[in-house]
Amino acid sequence: MDHQENNERALHLLQTVFGYPAFRGQQAEIVGHVSGGGDALVLMPTGGGKSLCYQIPALVRDGVGVVVSPLIALMQDQVDALAEVGVRAAFLNSTQTYEEASRIERQVRMGEIDLVYVAPERLMTERCLNLFQASKIALFAIDEAHCVSQWGHDFRPEYIKLSVLHEQFPNVPRIALTATADPQTRAEIIHRLQLGDAMQFVSSFDRPNIRYQIVEKANGRKQLLDFITTEHGGDCGIVYCLSRKKVEETAEFLNENGVRAMAYHAGMDHAKRAANQAKFLREENIVMCATIAFGMGIDKPNVRFVCHLDLPKSIEGYYQETGRAGRDGEPSSAWMAYGLQDVVLQRRMIDESEADETFKRVLGNKLDAMLGLCETLSCRRVRLLDYFGEASGPCGNCDTCLIPPVSFDGTVPVQKLLSAVYRVDQRFAAGHVIEVLRGVETDRIKTWHHDSLSVFGIGADRSEQEWRAILRQVIALGLVTVDHEQYSSLKLTDAARPVLKGGQKVQLRQYQKPVKQKSPSRASKGYVESDLSPREQAIFDKLRWWRVETARAHDVAAYIIFNDATLREIAKARPTTLSDLRGISGVGEKKLASYGDEIVAMISEME
Repeated sequence: MDHQENNERALHLLQTVFGYPAFRGQQAEIVGHVSGGGDALVLMPTGGGKSLCYQIPALVRDGVGVVVSPLIALMQDQVDALAEVGVRAAFLNSTQTYEEASRIERQVRMGEIDLVYVAPERLMTERCLNLFQASKIALFAIDEAHCVSQWGHDFRPEYIKLSVLHEQFPNVPRIALTATADPQTRAEIIHRLQLGDAMQFVSSFDRPNIRYQIVEKANGRKQLLDFITTEHGGDCGIVYCLSRKKVEETAEFLNENGVRAMAYHAGMDHAKRAANQAKFLREENIVMCATIAFGMGIDKPNVRFVCHLDLPKSIEGYYQETGRAGRDGEPSSAWMAYGLQDVVLQRRMIDESEADETFKRVLGNKLDAMLGLCETLSCRRVRLLDYFGEASGPCGNCDTCLIPPVSFDGTVPVQKLLSAVYRVDQRFAAGHVIEVLRGVETDRIKTWHHDSLSVFGIGADRSEQEWRAILRQVIALGLVTVDHEQYSSLKLTDAARPVLKGGQKVQLRQYQKPVKQKSPSRASKGYVESDLSPREQAIFDKLRWWRVETARAHDVAAYIIFNDATLREIAKARPTTLSDLRGISGVGEKKLASYGDEIVAMISEME
């Protein structure tokens, strides 16, 4: 098949199988390159349509497409979604019986399936490699390719061995895909997977539909509840916490306060964890409280918000996690509560890790970049995209754009703080130093005679919260460190000297008292869509009810039947014949045959 025929066949498959009228962004170029036998590295944000970049070339080319994915728990949903559009797909992983695996291996050998999903550790077995050697392979797709990076936020040692694909299958095209990779991680993917000759396709990292918001942490759980109830009542979302205990406590707190929440972390019973994940994928209005063990590969398109109750370790982690919101392109939120304790805790985790000094330095740099995003006085999106090497202008859709923070010359209060740290001999933790500054006469302060110091009470004009905000920024700026071997005592760095001596000014963010939002935003109106007329809204509601029932009958996630964007288009078009329904985005031939008559009948009844 020549290049032109390849492209025509790819577009035909996109329209008839997947039901989309045209490729988006770089999809057409990637599909054309891989269908023609070329290797590719694809960086595309979550929700950008990465999977089509390997699914369509696998259908265009002869043989079976092999998808390497670390997500055993989600392979079933991916296979279900392909079955719904009429693509023959299967997976090979440890959840199957010997008989099931043998049946699928036979189908691979006979070329009776189009795509097979396999975990990297399964791929590395002699049995699996022999199977692929004996079969006609269309391509290898390496999903979540950032897992190969030892410097990255989600390293998986089994990914390192995937260079075997280049060595054993030199004539089979390979496509590596990820939503998250800074230039260093990108270089490592190319090196580890031997993709030196691959074409690189780097899409914009921007997710304009996500609103970024980072607030001063006062009472994190209470602030979270206020945020969910005022902005996202009845919506589906994810809340990330650092510890398993906090995950469970947060889920319990939300449930007690009328928000339907579930927990997910690696310490839970496997069956319970899998059941919670399945419930989250298949039902609506659930908030999943989780550690970062949850989320990679979550394809649910209508996650309306992702919240962080603890500071992520890196911008890559933050970007990957917040990227699970709004995959359908609809307005969504990324909200985080962040405080001094987060900074101290993350620094301690790095200091106490058993990594070598080079790796600790890398982790420290990543944390510094994350702190810079939290403390920035300018647009958060500009800062976020800049980290990935992408230039942009103010977005108008983050908290610092919508309510610009007030900056002030913080040189004098910072000098007071640094002096207090110095006067208590750099031997005391944050709480004690702040009490000295504010002139609080505690027994501990009297015992150490710190009430007689020249710095005692020189910061009495500011509240404890204001001093915590200043200290947090001072730590983020690298003027003070926390010594975890000495009871979290504060110590001055060399960078503090010029500030203390008056040779360097310091700009700070003005502390803003956390305020409870009073007016619900557009997002809190549940599923009432502002661009639908009352009649269209009634159809949309009925379609969503029908989708839940149909998904339950088919034992698949609701979005696998149709996503909200497709239902919205159907509600607006009000099709009364099958030909009216054909051509609506997301309605391919198989879905038209499966559900067309029901949908048309339902709408005709309502007209």
